[in-house]
Amino acid sequence: MSSIFLPNSESASAPKGKILGMYAFLISLNIGVWIWALVAFHAYPVLIGTAFLAYSFGLRHAVDADHIAAIDNVTRKLMQQGQRPVGVGLFFSLGHSTIVFALSIVIALTSVAIKERFSSFEAIGGVIGTSISAFFLLAIAAANTIILVSVYRTFRIVKAGGAYEEMDLDLILSKRGFFGRIFRHLFRLIEKSWQMYLLGFLFGLGFDTATEVGLLGISATEASKGLPIWSIMVFPALFTAGMALVDSTDSILMVQAYGWAFVKPVRKLYYNMTITFVSVVVAVLIGGIEALGLIGDQFKLQGVLWDAVNALNDNFGVLGFIIIGVFVVSWIISILIYRLNRYDEIEVNVGPSTAA
Repeated sequence: MSSIFLPNSESASAPKGKILGMYAFLISLNIGVWIWALVAFHAYPVLIGTAFLAYSFGLRHAVDADHIAAIDNVTRKLMQQGQRPVGVGLFFSLGHSTIVFALSIVIALTSVAIKERFSSFEAIGGVIGTSISAFFLLAIAAANTIILVSVYRTFRIVKAGGAYEEMDLDLILSKRGFFGRIFRHLFRLIEKSWQMYLLGFLFGLGFDTATEVGLLGISATEASKGLPIWSIMVFPALFTAGMALVDSTDSILMVQAYGWAFVKPVRKLYYNMTITFVSVVVAVLIGGIEALGLIGDQFKLQGVLWDAVNALNDNFGVLGFIIIGVFVVSWIISILIYRLNRYDEIEVNVGPSTAA
């Protein structure tokens, strides 16, 4: 199975054996990590919900616009060179996950050190950490809301018969990630799938999405509660397993059926509206609960609302199941709306881009 990691294994023929090897690795990784989670949390059933949250963050993060764009651009480039780069998504996710693991370890160790050596500052540290996390998440929600409005306007123009300009849409979506805007020019330097590891690593430095910030929050929260470091590392491992599975599948589908209806203008617009909307909901939900919990705790507020908020902050696993429910419900409603309105039948007028 190690041959799937060799850069010189790229070929113009369909690499079925390589794809099978990749999925054997990914499935084994996912099963292994979940066994680890069940063993680590067998005495803490509520943490299984937190584990699901971390895993869903990985699945969700893999379909962010910057991931899709990075994998799409590199896959398209390498295919034009006669390659079949099915490993693009896998290496990108592994590079990205390296940062996730490193920062999760640093934050968990820091939280433990602060609690053990500076117990008098524990309350202050909790306020500062929660404030930063909540602010970051809500800022992400605000930025994605602007993107959502822009994509929705483009969708309405196309639906009304206006010209669809793909480069303009790509320009809008590229604004979602700070490091994505900086490093997108590195796409042209990549000649093999394995080189996506470095690009994924650089993208990971941005940490400007709700899922990544939320994962770090989980690591810090559970560390401060006394959970062993080896157990805390289950969360970034679950995040990695989910993200690698979806990113790898994404690149394989692009190679096996490039030009399929997934890149059809209407579907591309609708897909990006849906995923951006879910990003906003998740960021507002997590950031809002953190902010309300902090306010309620500091001002000693009581009542049904504040009791519920405190309960969610004290049992992050419950929030995990809520987030998963949001994902599922959002996609089901989105698919129903798409089919009921027959958006697939819209004739798109593809015009030249006016983007600079």
